[in-house]
Amino acid sequence: MKVKIVNKSHHPLPVYETDASAGMDLRAFLGEEIVMKPLERSLVPTGLFIELPVGYEAQVRPRSGLAIKKGITVLNTPGTIDADYRGEIKVILVNLSSEEYIVKDGERVAQMIISAHAQAEWVEVDELKETVRGAGGFGHTGTS
Repeated sequence: MKVKIVNKSHHPLPVYETDASAGMDLRAFLGEEIVMKPLERSLVPTGLFIELPVGYEAQVRPRSGLAIKKGITVLNTPGTIDADYRGEIKVILVNLSSEEYIVKDGERVAQMIISAHAQAEWVEVDELKETVRGAGGFGHTGTS
């Protein structure tokens, strides 16, 4: 699939790092570093603008290494970029660590996945078909 992209940053376009990668890393496009105090959140620009085909979305997700090593994650994960959005892709980061974190220009701050989706058409009914599971949820099958 080909996706149109405008890159207003001075960084390379996002790429799949391996043949089997699902996501592409997004880089911060900053005029100056962002200092994030513990529990602080920040909107990080990327300088990227995309035009997705109808029926697709881009999902912005955390980078696992940044999350486990530094406690930095994407706040609204996954963040959805709809096919009709034409604004800059920005990443809402949150610092869940107990230490300050400095976001630097060009740093890989999140990953983006392009995914197909369907739009549902509601069919209102009086009752739903029974299943073995029924209404069980939120850990109803146990913790192990």
